[in-house]
Amino acid sequence: MDLHYTPEEEAFREEIRDFLREKLPPELAAKVRGGKRLTKADHERWHAILSAAGYLAVNWPRAYGGTGWSPVQRHIFDEETAAAGAPAVLAFGVNMVAPVLMKFGTQAQKDYYLPRILDGSDWWCQGYSEPGAGSDLAGLKTRAERDGEHYVVNGQKTWTTLGQYANKIFCLVRTDPQAKKQEGISFLLIDMTTPGITVRPIITLDGGREVNEVFFDNVLVPVENLVGEENKGWPCAKYLLTHERTGIAGIGQAKAALQHLKSVAGRQLKHGRPLTEDPTFARRIARVEIDLMALETTNLRVIAEAQSGGAPGAESSLLKINGSVLRQEITDLLRRSVGPYALPFLSELMDAETNQTPVGPAEAAPLAAEYFNRRKLSIYGGSNEIQKTIVAKAILGL
Repeated sequence: MDLHYTPEEEAFREEIRDFLREKLPPELAAKVRGGKRLTKADHERWHAILSAAGYLAVNWPRAYGGTGWSPVQRHIFDEETAAAGAPAVLAFGVNMVAPVLMKFGTQAQKDYYLPRILDGSDWWCQGYSEPGAGSDLAGLKTRAERDGEHYVVNGQKTWTTLGQYANKIFCLVRTDPQAKKQEGISFLLIDMTTPGITVRPIITLDGGREVNEVFFDNVLVPVENLVGEENKGWPCAKYLLTHERTGIAGIGQAKAALQHLKSVAGRQLKHGRPLTEDPTFARRIARVEIDLMALETTNLRVIAEAQSGGAPGAESSLLKINGSVLRQEITDLLRRSVGPYALPFLSELMDAETNQTPVGPAEAAPLAAEYFNRRKLSIYGGSNEIQKTIVAKAILGL
């Protein structure tokens, strides 16, 4: 693999930079860089800007309204948008359910749902995890019983990210309780406005509402909302998870965060000298940078494989493991770089509109919250322990 960019790819990078200079709202970039909470309107605004430019579905083929970009172009786009402080595209519609629909969905499902993802008509959330069925996803108990032209869904999902905003949820449901765990599961598309659905907030440590519980009480779902075959939803589930895990690596975001770390540490002094000159701290930064370069190369190999018609395989587990560890290490170093100023936590400072005065430098205010929030990376999308088992079996043959 040639790791040098061609003149055409460098020209593409300039094209993306021009787009970001012209279209990325400065106040939105300031919120992202300042670690502020983004609202529903913020996400919708950025998705609309990307969609208008044809840049929302960078992983989609042109036939479905995507960019048709090469893996390197997508990588450059991720790098530049993260470096500019653009919000990350919400993955649930564009990068999770959409690939499943393209591979397993009916033509009618593709025709209806894919354009609605592009134009923002639908906000999707994920109905995978349940109490008692997280890393052991096949242990899920939410039932869907066929009754004529509907499924009747009963059960509970949890850790449903931004479900309070969603009008659609893709769900794994058990349609054959007598079958082996992975063989009695189906993949359903459910309208969140259907009677019988209740969304309850889970308030996180930082006082925010990022996740929810979703309850289903005799919810009627049309049979045409089944994706793939009944009781054969496990391949859909695994296919979606490989795309999710690849995205969790967050290479562009990690590179932007590393630059922020160097900037913050360069302004902090230890014994009268910048913290970046402290041998112990500098060694940890260098370790992160080296590991990030290696992860970036692996990521390019994986997306190149996907571009040639394959799907992300067990390599996505490697990306998930190493990407989550790196991003956690960066937030740890950011927290340590400001020392005791990371300790005071005022939830109001996470909002863009606040009269609260931070303790210490403003850049220190969100660091503790970000540090704790990043702990989730090694859990969701399949815990890192589960991913190591996948790597051991699928790649190492153990």
